[in-house]
Amino acid sequence: MSDPLGDRDRLPFVLAQAAEAATRYLAAIDGERVHGGRVEEAAAAFSGSLPETGDGSAEAIALLAEEGIAAATRSAGPRFFHFVTGGATPAALAADWLASALDQNSFSWVSSPLGSRLELVATGWLKELFGLPPSWGAVLTTGATMANFTGLGAARRWWAGEHGVDLDEQGFGGLPPVPVLTSGYLHGSAVKALAMLGIGRARIRRFAADATGRLDRDAFKAALDQLGGAPAIVIANAGEVNAGDFDPIEEMIELAHAANAWVHVDGAFGLFVRVSTGAAELARGVEGAASVIADGHKWLNVPYDCGFAFVRDPELMHGAFKFAGPYLPIGSDDRPSFADFGPEASRRARALAVWATLRAYGRAGYREMVDRHLGLAREVGAEVVASDDFELLAPVRINVICFRYRPLGVPESALDDLNRRLGAAILEDGRVYFGTTVYGGKVAFRPAISNWRTTAVDADLIVAIARELGESLAASR
Repeated sequence: MSDPLGDRDRLPFVLAQAAEAATRYLAAIDGERVHGGRVEEAAAAFSGSLPETGDGSAEAIALLAEEGIAAATRSAGPRFFHFVTGGATPAALAADWLASALDQNSFSWVSSPLGSRLELVATGWLKELFGLPPSWGAVLTTGATMANFTGLGAARRWWAGEHGVDLDEQGFGGLPPVPVLTSGYLHGSAVKALAMLGIGRARIRRFAADATGRLDRDAFKAALDQLGGAPAIVIANAGEVNAGDFDPIEEMIELAHAANAWVHVDGAFGLFVRVSTGAAELARGVEGAASVIADGHKWLNVPYDCGFAFVRDPELMHGAFKFAGPYLPIGSDDRPSFADFGPEASRRARALAVWATLRAYGRAGYREMVDRHLGLAREVGAEVVASDDFELLAPVRINVICFRYRPLGVPESALDDLNRRLGAAILEDGRVYFGTTVYGGKVAFRPAISNWRTTAVDADLIVAIARELGESLAASR
């Protein structure tokens, strides 16, 4: 096979071939190991040099359908508890397939009226879902890192404007360093965004009361006071990754407003508690921030990659990210060009999946799912507390359970090594999937329940399998 034009008649066949493989994969995913079997061997099938003459679409897709599926972790399944990963709801997955088939570039209304209209509607629905004012600007991004980049880019523009400088036109020349204040809960994606924005990792001041990262309120307030009203950026964290804890967001916003500071809320997954019946209080006051972000491929359960950024003043987004050229269309309030509000120019039509899942399940459907996950996490936490061989290291605030294996007779000095080895064993075993972290100076686990497929049958395996593998490791010491 050479020119793809000669493959046109095969298109219906290869689409059906891919659909059949995907259907077979998803039909078995609930009961399969997340990792195991022929994963490494199958992945090795994808090697070699670039072919001079291609094999054709059917052969390429056949290899993906067989060796590709064998090599893939079952991250779309109900027992992948690593990295706070969601799945893809039926509506979101089907819509994402259509997004690929339609192949829209959603940078402007002219390039894709469909993608732009659905992004306008979907981001409006997301603001309703999270209780954010409808007047805020909003844009879809690749994920939390670029959503943080967007919100903090708007913050950077505001900060420079307070100094009388249009930074996005003139650059940093002559400006002082940007003060950034936060707790020890700050996520690496926000740190990366600050580095890319030229603010710098070294400008971040973390005020932690203890080894877990919990905010030192007094030190935070004192640091704001010391700025003497000079503009600054505050990052509040909604859903810390190790234990699901929250900064005191409402209090931080109140202190920051009094000190002339912009508050950015990183709510990659924690923002979704605003939907819940039992945990919404944790994110109280978010609507008082200046920018807020969340991930779609976490608790919204749309396919990778998807995030959202919300900014109180849309003009700050436009000033930071405007995309201009003599051939480019100019957006308007009712027909925006979304490339003017975020970092990407070429933009996949992510809005199709976001719109479809929200249309399919609505506010009540997402409330029910989030509440179900919160309940499952609390049940696992209660099981840990009731055991004599595991230790819960932090209260279960939302969907993350932070615990470690602590069998009788094993000294404290040996527990970190034992838990590291247990984490490796869990990943290799693959019946459930979660790795280790370090929390409060202790090696621990932090499985997170955020996949729409997960039920009690799956969550009940977390402690049971960790115990089975842990007993084997402890006995071999």
